[in-house]
Amino acid sequence: PSLPSRGRRCERVMAASKPVEAAGGGGGTGLSRWQLALVLGAPILLGAGALYVWGRRAARRGGKGASERKTPEGRASPGPCGGGGQLDGPGHEETSPLDRAQAAKNKGNKYFKAGKYEQAIQCYTEAISLCPPEKNLDLSTFYQNRAAAYEQLQKWTEVAQDCTKAVELNPKYVKALFRRAKAHEKLDNKKECLEDVTAVCILEGFQNQQSMLLADKVLKLLGKEKAKEKYKNREPLMPSPQFIKSYFSSFTDDIISQPLLKGEKSDEDKDKEGEASEVKENSGYLRAKQYMEEENYDKIISECTKEIEAKGKYMAEALLLRATFYLLIGNANAAKPDLDQVISMEDANVKLRANALIKRGSMYMQQQQPVLSTQDFNMAADIDPQNADVYHHRGQLKILLDQIEEAVEDFDECIRLRPDSALAQAQKCFALYRQAYTGNNPLPVQVAMKGFEDVIKKFPKCAEGYALYAQALTDQQQFGKADEMYDKCIELEPDNATTYVHKGLLQLQWKQDLDKGLELISKAIEIDNKCDFAYETMGTIEVQRGNLDKAIEMFNKAINLAKSEMEMAHLYSLCDAAYAQTEVAKKYGLKPPTL
Repeated sequence: PSLPSRGRRCERVMAASKPVEAAGGGGGTGLSRWQLALVLGAPILLGAGALYVWGRRAARRGGKGASERKTPEGRASPGPCGGGGQLDGPGHEETSPLDRAQAAKNKGNKYFKAGKYEQAIQCYTEAISLCPPEKNLDLSTFYQNRAAAYEQLQKWTEVAQDCTKAVELNPKYVKALFRRAKAHEKLDNKKECLEDVTAVCILEGFQNQQSMLLADKVLKLLGKEKAKEKYKNREPLMPSPQFIKSYFSSFTDDIISQPLLKGEKSDEDKDKEGEASEVKENSGYLRAKQYMEEENYDKIISECTKEIEAKGKYMAEALLLRATFYLLIGNANAAKPDLDQVISMEDANVKLRANALIKRGSMYMQQQQPVLSTQDFNMAADIDPQNADVYHHRGQLKILLDQIEEAVEDFDECIRLRPDSALAQAQKCFALYRQAYTGNNPLPVQVAMKGFEDVIKKFPKCAEGYALYAQALTDQQQFGKADEMYDKCIELEPDNATTYVHKGLLQLQWKQDLDKGLELISKAIEIDNKCDFAYETMGTIEVQRGNLDKAIEMFNKAINLAKSEMEMAHLYSLCDAAYAQTEVAKKYGLKPPTL
């Protein structure tokens, strides 16, 4: 919840980073599930922030190494480059043009293996000129081999040109497509590189780590490039009221989110309740608080600005409240100076400064600056050691950094300070569960699962307890019980769109019930039409169904709702992957398996 980009969804994605093997069963790459699948067509389902591989490939083989694609095709054999005249030995008639071309290619292979790439290129060129034009497969091999030699000389334009010839002659030629993809990467032709590597992934059945890694790399580069431009020019967008309320509910020591108190009025007005409205009219901050209680969020930033410009009594509170709403609308650049100012106000209420440090630390984590983030959380603990929020949110940071033992210590301190903190107790259970799950140790997993049971028994009104337990149950393939937990969440929080998305994904993983899954995700959008998670998930499912145009539409909706540049880059990656598939389908008639 300390990350506005996810709200309470953030607690549910913490299992997403467990490294898994490539879809084909090759050695571990350290990539998370979503990185391996990348919506390029491997049957996957998006759940709890991770992509679950759904179903198994018929053939499972280890990942191929790079060396297999470096060598030219065909065995080297003695003989002149041209291979003209007669074969050695009596009784042979004059060789055909194709035989002479093959002989030239074989000589080229010999030069290639000896590292004499210029001579190899001459032989492959001769093979191309000798080969009858109707011999498409042979001719494509000669072009591909010459491209391999050009690759060794780093002549990337020539590599791309020869691979294009090879693919024109043999459209499903994996070696030529992959070599051209690498050449496009070197030439900074990202879109073309992505299309080629997408075709390769589909043709190889997502069995080769090397092509999967290139797809991952180019998608990230494209996503970052597009997000940087789009995010710079985006219109700020206020999240849904449900999202905002969920975000503020994750803080217990946050002065600015508490209802108006008499103490917030001037001394003269404490005993003059009739004049309270006049005070509100004269104080931008108090008007902003009133708008907050009325869920009239669009007016809060402007009212806080009035208080700040007037250097009013509640200037520190106004700076923090304005910064918080800047974060909520995804404007971190505007939020940071306000947070900096509050943190530097040594005479301000320590809880305001600690809250500003939590929010700036969370912002840094969202920007992938964990060192700065950790510094802010540690400073918050130093200046306000009795603030339960500091330990609660730092515990979440530690989970994201995979520092589980330290996370548990922080959750324990939060619970010591606030024994009624159901959220911290649920998240502690989830941290212990994740530690046991990633360690593949059955006994601690059972202990952690028992811990969830204790939490929901002790705090039956804590929706997050049921949600995190449902995630753990899903991991353990206990789908029926997980479904019951999501039903409890919906009963407690009927307006939480995220829960409907998770329940929808469960139907897909459990019963392969596409209709029910999509119905629940559609319900999430009906509840909150600004739920980017729902659009992202629906887009992912539509890719798996082969409805690429619909998927692209859903991803674009999610992109327009993204609350951070990093999140937007991820969504662009998904969208670009889907678009690349449409291009591959048009060019080569290739489509990945669908659900």
